[in-house]
Amino acid sequence: MRSWHRWICGLLVGLWLAILTSCGTAPPTQGTQIEFWTMQLQPKFTDYFNRLIAEFEAQHPNVHVRWVDIPWTAMQSKILMAVLAGTAPDVVNLNPDFAALLAGRNAWLNLNDYVPPAVRERYLPNIWQATTLEGKSFAVPWYLTSRVTIYNKAILAAAGVDRPPETFAELASVAKAVKEKTGKYAFFITMVPEDSAELMQAMVQMGVKLVDDQGRAAFNSPVGKAVFQYWLDLYRQGLLPPQVLTEGHRQGIELYQSGQTALVMTSPEFLNAIATNAPSIAAVSAPAPQLTGDTGKKNVAVMNLLVPRQSRHPELAVEFALFVTNNENQLAFAKEANVLPSTQAALGDPYFRAVEENATPVDIARAVSAAQMTQAEVLIPPLRDIKELQRLLYENLQAVLLGQKTIDQALKDAETTWNSRLG
Repeated sequence: MRSWHRWICGLLVGLWLAILTSCGTAPPTQGTQIEFWTMQLQPKFTDYFNRLIAEFEAQHPNVHVRWVDIPWTAMQSKILMAVLAGTAPDVVNLNPDFAALLAGRNAWLNLNDYVPPAVRERYLPNIWQATTLEGKSFAVPWYLTSRVTIYNKAILAAAGVDRPPETFAELASVAKAVKEKTGKYAFFITMVPEDSAELMQAMVQMGVKLVDDQGRAAFNSPVGKAVFQYWLDLYRQGLLPPQVLTEGHRQGIELYQSGQTALVMTSPEFLNAIATNAPSIAAVSAPAPQLTGDTGKKNVAVMNLLVPRQSRHPELAVEFALFVTNNENQLAFAKEANVLPSTQAALGDPYFRAVEENATPVDIARAVSAAQMTQAEVLIPPLRDIKELQRLLYENLQAVLLGQKTIDQALKDAETTWNSRLG
């Protein structure tokens, strides 16, 4: 039995009733109802969504929107269970990885049949493209986040570094200077297979092509070997914290907040968390553009709205998804949540461009993040089994760092295993 089927069976046994336990507004007794699921947006944005839903309902008499907010960690299992049980909502908020997994199994509407080209063109072209699999648009882009580099000015100054690195090549030099002059590490990046995809995204930025047009492994290449060598050199020179092999991305946050690393790659909103959790570190922190490689590519994370094929009201569901993501509503939500909008008009608002003299670090970081969008794209292709590819790359890179495999053998093993899964 394929691993995906085993996974479904396990969820069916343990989570069948979980779909009934989410918090949401009470279902109405009259009119047409559509159900809208979001991921962990209550209670911070409860007022915003109540106003948004009330406005939509005012424009559509006898239509009621039931909003259900689900914890981040529970969403994947709940939406999978709902799809299997035939009880999927009409509109659901998902990240691209899991959305693509179910898109490959025909779970969503093909929005090419519902959204005219003129409407699609309102969104950033590279972002709409990221919601396309095998020529079919499976989601409407919603809000975006694009990492920035937050750096500790005091540590870099002590290391004799006058500006934060802009590329991974520069990062290697900065890492050496920081370690030699201060005894600290420049940065942390997790290599835990089940955790963040940041390392895999970095590989793409450094020029690695993950798969070819047929989905077969393309990473066993001269560029792939050079990138594995880059991480091996950093590890052998003691320029990476040893926890990169065992700890997730949260460890990187903790190391930066405790003053043990000079850089952290994260969202602009994190500056607020630093100010709360580590005021002394916040006082010497500043934002800079996201690190990149020879490609110049910057990564962007996308939150999508999808309409299951099971929706009893597909036209209305698509209309609601477009309403939530129109220029006006995206701009309003982006201001409340400190994220970026996915429509061209909303992103062009002066709020994302102007930096006043008294601007806070978060304001500056927001402008830096928005300015990256011309180079930004979803670096990881919408593959059905992207987490398996991540596992293969990370586990084989770990084997190289631990001296268990050569680079050639690691890449060959990952390539062979990945391609064998394609039949």
